[in-house]
Amino acid sequence: MHDFKLKLILSLLSGVVFSFIFIILAFALPLEKPKEYKAKPKGLLEKVSDSARK
Repeated sequence: MHDFKLKLILSLLSGVVFSFIFIILAFALPLEKPKEYKAKPKGLLEKVSDSARK
């Protein structure tokens, strides 16, 4: 009977620990990638190249 209670307590504790780890990871990891800063094209070639990429 003691062995069963010990296994039950250990399984509950491990479930609580793993759930806290995943909750902490959910708040720590960002949802979106940060937006990259893109400089405006200065010259004619940069404008043409930028418009060709879009």
